[in-house]
Amino acid sequence: MGLIMTEAERTKEQLSDLRKEIDAIDEKLVHLLASRLEVVQRVLKVKTRDGLPANIPERVEEVVTSARRMAEAQGVPPELAEVIWRNMVSWTIDYEDRHLAATRAKRV
Repeated sequence: MGLIMTEAERTKEQLSDLRKEIDAIDEKLVHLLASRLEVVQRVLKVKTRDGLPANIPERVEEVVTSARRMAEAQGVPPELAEVIWRNMVSWTIDYEDRHLAATRAKRV
C-alpha cells in the first residue's frame, strides 16, 4: 500500500465525513420534531377543551408563509421550506384529527 491516495479514495473519505455531518444534523432535526410533537400534544388538549377543529386553514397559511420567509432569510429555497412545512402540517392535522375523533368517540 502506497502513501499516495487516489482521487476515488479522497472522494470517498470526503463523502464519509460529509455524511457524518448530515447524520448529526438529522439527529438534531429529529430532536426538534420530537419537541414540536410535544407542543402538538398540548395543542390537542386546548382544541379538545375548546371544541376546535384540527385544521384551521388560516393558521396553516400563516405557518407556511412564515417558514418561507425564514428560509429565504437563511438562503434556503422558500419552495423547499413550503414543501416540507406543508407535509409536516398535513401530517399534524391528520394526527390531530385521529386523536380528536377518538376523544369524541369516548364521550359518546
